Amino acid sequence: MFAPLALTQALPYLPLAQGDIDYQVERRADPQLIEQVLQMPSTRVLLCRKGKVAVPFGQHNMAQLASSRMRLATLPGSYVARALEHGNNGVVAMYLGRYKGAHDEHAIALDLTAVEEGEQLRRVEERAAAAGHAVDAAFGDDVDARESANSNAVDMFEQAVERFDWVDLRMFAPHASSREIGQAVTMLSLANWHDMQRHCPHCGAPTEPAMSGWAQRCTSESDDHRILFPRIEPAVICTVVDAKDRLLLQHNHAWKHSNLFSVSAGFVETGENLEHACRRETMEETGIRVGEVKYLGSQPWPFPFSLMMGFKAQALSNDIHVDGDETIAARWVTRDEYTNLLVTGEIEAPGKATIARVMIEEWYGRELD
Repeated sequence: MFAPLALTQALPYLPLAQGDIDYQVERRADPQLIEQVLQMPSTRVLLCRKGKVAVPFGQHNMAQLASSRMRLATLPGSYVARALEHGNNGVVAMYLGRYKGAHDEHAIALDLTAVEEGEQLRRVEERAAAAGHAVDAAFGDDVDARESANSNAVDMFEQAVERFDWVDLRMFAPHASSREIGQAVTMLSLANWHDMQRHCPHCGAPTEPAMSGWAQRCTSESDDHRILFPRIEPAVICTVVDAKDRLLLQHNHAWKHSNLFSVSAGFVETGENLEHACRRETMEETGIRVGEVKYLGSQPWPFPFSLMMGFKAQALSNDIHVDGDETIAARWVTRDEYTNLLVTGEIEAPGKATIARVMIEEWYGRELD
């Protein structure tokens, strides 16, 4: 009998997997690192806020075009350095790392979640119009920009909040380069953690960013100012196939789109290995018993700070019994049936940024249009 998992190999590409960055972990403890890197002309300063990334104004509307390209908005490093000197107003700076090459490009991210929208955009437009420049000129390394940064750092960050478009990672990733996707994923993962953990889980004292944004320091002297590191929540996701190489698809109650069908997934329980998590989640959600499990690959999923680990598994049973709570519908499909369901719109495939889509494509044999 043909074994559907016999030719299964690790996935060569995943949409949110990190690329060629050098984290330079050994430099993170240097308290002057971010200040020094901001002075380098090859440094790119990227922005995120409330779980979204900044892109140039107008690119938000391009997300609906399949062939459109998007890029991360950037600010001049020296301009940001001057603004941070005058108080960061809750802005969290994070050193992402270096890309080796002719110019040794460095990347720094700023989380502007703490910065509220103000009246700065109107004043920027008025100043730019009076000078005969575009709005972008207000962020150039000119006299007006320097005066703005020196007079009020909050103005600079408020301008950034209002000047750029802010998009979700799911919207950004299908239209961006692999390098910028990696940058976006890293800064969102760190920013989400800083935003959600503001007190020491040991003593309850407030925390402050440490190690160039990759850690937090407890502010309590009685707790020895302990260093806290980012939390990562491991989750498994699994394509399940039967002896006829049919794929098990399911729809979960929490999904906004009623016709979205994907594969089994869930968080790893304490004391559980990954393979057991795949078998348990599939049984709980669909009533299908799973045998052999093979690893496919992994990618970060910063919603808010998960790590998705993909597997492919062999079903030992075929009778579906959904739990009716988390999973409300499930079905087996052949490749021809899956094609017809997509064409008619009866089901919708997972988004292009998801590991689920790539895993389904591995079974399907080609990319989904």
